[in-house]
Amino acid sequence: MAKSAAPDAKATVVLLVRHGTTPTTGKVLPGRARGLSLSEQGRNEAEATASRIARLERVAAVYASPLERAWETAQPIARAHHLRPRTERGLLEVDVGRWVGQRLDRLRKQPEWGIVQRRPSAFRFPGGESFIELQARAVETVATLAAQHRGETIVAVSHGDPIRVVVAHALGIHLDLFQRVHIAPASLTVIAYHGAGVSVLTVNSLGDDLGRLGLK
Repeated sequence: MAKSAAPDAKATVVLLVRHGTTPTTGKVLPGRARGLSLSEQGRNEAEATASRIARLERVAAVYASPLERAWETAQPIARAHHLRPRTERGLLEVDVGRWVGQRLDRLRKQPEWGIVQRRPSAFRFPGGESFIELQARAVETVATLAAQHRGETIVAVSHGDPIRVVVAHALGIHLDLFQRVHIAPASLTVIAYHGAGVSVLTVNSLGDDLGRLGLK
């Protein structure tokens, strides 16, 4: 495979990080419920991700969703670059409304689950947000942060679905196909914003490949 080209020196590079594992990951839909912290595994994942990002010479800012699990993931990343995380509400998890706290094995048995998986553009969480609204919010938030840090590298710690819909938009993939993008806990997804548009440099990275991307 050919080596990835380095991003334009004038581009803004956004490192999108999903928060680390929590006690509910893969079991319960926590949504925006407060009080959910990282598990021990999640804390180790956050430290490992911070170590990977610490190899970069310069990170201008670290932003995070205000939810505890995102903030706890952002802290070691920011600390490694002598920064303080900045809260950004636009990076919040999708508002799942009345589905908050529901077990995933039960939700998968509901007829609405098929819409979530196959035609998410037509779905709104009961009492919550639609995926169209989520994508509009997340894309605008990341683009705005990129515009505020032209030519710099920044980190944005968010959640699985917000990152996936941003990736889908950057790749020109229809929202109904965004479920095909996998974003693991504490993974790195890197997007470069430049005058000609955007370039997706890597998605769902769990290895030490930032150097191979030409990032410094």
